Amino acid sequence: MHDPVRSVERVVWRDSRLSEGTRAIPEETALALTYNGGTYAVMMGTPQNLADFAIGFSLSEGIIQTPEEISSLEIVDLEDGIELRMWLSEEKAARLGERRRHIAGPTGCGLCGIDSIAEAVRPSAVVGKGRSFSPREIMVAMAGISPLQPINIETRAVHAAAFWTPAGGIVCLREDVGRHNALDKLAGALAQAKVSTSEGMVLLTSRVSVEMVQKTAAIGASVMVAVSAPTALAVKMAEAAGITLVAIARSDGFEIFTHPDRIASAAITQGAAHVA
Repeated sequence: MHDPVRSVERVVWRDSRLSEGTRAIPEETALALTYNGGTYAVMMGTPQNLADFAIGFSLSEGIIQTPEEISSLEIVDLEDGIELRMWLSEEKAARLGERRRHIAGPTGCGLCGIDSIAEAVRPSAVVGKGRSFSPREIMVAMAGISPLQPINIETRAVHAAAFWTPAGGIVCLREDVGRHNALDKLAGALAQAKVSTSEGMVLLTSRVSVEMVQKTAAIGASVMVAVSAPTALAVKMAEAAGITLVAIARSDGFEIFTHPDRIASAAITQGAAHVA
């Protein structure tokens, strides 16, 4: 098992004086995703829940449709990182070879290395009707994230992606230094557990960029809620995907940017902002 946290020495300047000691910080490791011996992507991420990440990334990229399409998955330690070594059927591998690209993806970017504008803003899946949620349910769901983030409690430096249902509360949560990786890990975990994603909400501790909407649509969730604001393109993508995008969700409330009809309150079903 790979330790996602490391303790390091540091010097602190505070209250007009210097002090020494240690601080817990998250690990950041190169993660190579390979299929049938060829590298598809190299991402920087937290070395935890790596099988979830490999499967979730494969699903969100459209490489597979179900986890069972990966015939084998090995986590291989290398000198400078970790290889997530996957094998697909010959037919799947051949199709993948036609679209293979190499991505050097820093934790702040989920699209680095994509070789066409069309691919970067490709249409997402369109989600189903899903279910409605009350404002109180959204507030309760978001309040439940922090206590379930062990790495962030220790380091205050990682993102989380979680899935919440009225019946089960937060049924799954994954952390990573990269917000895209956290969401891919969540996707992989949900797919393996065969969770009915139409019955819940995706929760994010990060801002909402277009690829976060694309990944949420691939998961099949009709509602996503984030702590920070969305980008304009994310709002357009959520509108087209049929996703209810709730953002700037804080202790005093939230803002709904698309498809407000799923939020069960007459007081907020009017006037949602749309980007023209």
